[in-house]
Amino acid sequence: MTPFLLGDLAAEFVSVLRTILYAAPYILGYILLILAALALYSLARRILRPASDFRSLKTVTFGDESAVRSNGVASVVSVVLIFVLWAAFTGSALLPSWLHAPGAFTGTGSFTYTVTLPDGRSDDATVEVLVYPRESEAEAPEVAPGEGFAKNDSIAIAEYRSELLRVDRNDELGRDEGAEITAIDGQPVAPGESVRVGFGRVALSGKGTPNIIPATGMQMEPIWLPAPETVWQRLTEIASTGYRNSTLWEHLGYSLFRVIVGFALGAMVGIPLGYAMGLSDWFRGWFDPIVEFMRPVPPLALIPLVIIWAGIGEVGKIILLFLAALWIMAIAARSGVSGVAISKVHAAYSLGASKWQVLRHVIIPNSLPEIFTGARVAMGVCWGTVVAAELVAAEKGAGMMIMVASKFQSTDIVIMGIVLIGIIGFGIDMLMRRAERWLVPWKGRG
Repeated sequence: MTPFLLGDLAAEFVSVLRTILYAAPYILGYILLILAALALYSLARRILRPASDFRSLKTVTFGDESAVRSNGVASVVSVVLIFVLWAAFTGSALLPSWLHAPGAFTGTGSFTYTVTLPDGRSDDATVEVLVYPRESEAEAPEVAPGEGFAKNDSIAIAEYRSELLRVDRNDELGRDEGAEITAIDGQPVAPGESVRVGFGRVALSGKGTPNIIPATGMQMEPIWLPAPETVWQRLTEIASTGYRNSTLWEHLGYSLFRVIVGFALGAMVGIPLGYAMGLSDWFRGWFDPIVEFMRPVPPLALIPLVIIWAGIGEVGKIILLFLAALWIMAIAARSGVSGVAISKVHAAYSLGASKWQVLRHVIIPNSLPEIFTGARVAMGVCWGTVVAAELVAAEKGAGMMIMVASKFQSTDIVIMGIVLIGIIGFGIDMLMRRAERWLVPWKGRG
């Protein structure tokens, strides 16, 4: 590596590390909230319902899958807490103001700058700053110029924004005469440095021009993360009027159709392939290099080939989703076959079972839990891939809706699409779990 490349990598690493350190307090706070909720729930449970149910009779609970079930109260608290944090960090009207995270500064502020001339003379002037809400417009306040060669200034800045101010535009002696800003509010400053003031920061550019940066607080700007009610309003609007000449249900329906067809084709090919690899050393040797080679290749990397091979129509999108599910289902079926206890196979042969009967009554039933797990993973990958699949000249689909909205910085539509995809994916996963409990009731029972 060249020294320049090492320097760039080091700079990127430092930037990532700063981001992690900045986010660490919020992550730690979320973890503490989870632990606090768990402690309160455990205390309330011990008080209101003493341990007298059948689980209290179990001698082993830690590590026993049958003793661990999803706690409905924890699930509800988790979802509510996420929405509360979302609302708090976006200044949502759904929460009282005392629950909001500190927002961006709005109002008036001022700072004093010191100008020094080459001959050593210096003078002070004051800048009045008005920071107004981004939805409105405002004019810079009027100020008296004051005495001396450095004159007072004023500026109006929208919240979450910063502005450069040529303070010497009305000074008697400016940059052309060698005047330089040497202090802000009495603190020495040089070009490239910044000083904290009451309403934020003032930084000097490379040429010595003050860059006024009002404090942004901890709330997210709507263009980056809109409030929950904004996303809900956009959802109701698109549900009633549609988006880009199609209804919301058409967009979701097309995405769901593509995912289901691609997943079904992947399962129809992948499961028999996995069984063949698990039962035959010839098939294992033939297909194992192909499967293991394609497994780590992300479906997104296949988009150019799919376009070349199948064009930009529906066939190309379904082929991409088919390839996303194929290798996962093949590996799941192979692992299911490999995980069958050999004692069960020996017992079946000792009772006179044929190979077909062993396959039908021993291998397939005992491999179904692994296959269902693989199916849930494959369905999640397909849902994650459908957004990329619909990049390819799609006219309808949730992924298309998200990508078009992102080009126009319509973050509320992007988040709406992500939430809808997540809800549908979660619903499909719940249906698959219920189907697994119905079709494979022996899972986890030896």
